[in-house]
Amino acid sequence: MLVLVAAHASAQKFALVDMEYILKNVPAYERANEQLNQVSKKWQAEVEALTTEAQTLYKNYQSEAVFLSEEQKAKREEAIVAKEKEAAELKKKYFGPEGELYKKRESLMAPIQDEIYNAVKDISDQKGYSLVLDRASDAGIIFASPKIDISNEVLTKLGYN
Repeated sequence: MLVLVAAHASAQKFALVDMEYILKNVPAYERANEQLNQVSKKWQAEVEALTTEAQTLYKNYQSEAVFLSEEQKAKREEAIVAKEKEAAELKKKYFGPEGELYKKRESLMAPIQDEIYNAVKDISDQKGYSLVLDRASDAGIIFASPKIDISNEVLTKLGYN
């Protein structure tokens, strides 16, 4: 029984890919990242503008508070809270877990990741690999022979040199 298990285990083939290396060599990934950075900066500027407005309202309130009636104070406080809430909601809308940036990243990156996955799967099917690990992830790989790294094959399959 042990001989059969050992023979079966030794028959399995393994390979590695370096996703960081592959992604660095895929121009579409770099373009997608640049798009994400640009839209992120734009949205961050919008959020910061609202936050600055709220801070300005608060500073003005503080400097004028002694001259305001209780009713005027309450209105100013409500305006400040509303502006802070607006900034927080906008930040959540753009940068939250299911926010616009997440959706944009998904729409731009999913096709690239799918293409890479399909290339890895095709190479694995052709060469009989049972397991392909990502060397760039925190998978706990201490040493891996460069002989089993198929990253360049994946790039070639994708049409990149």
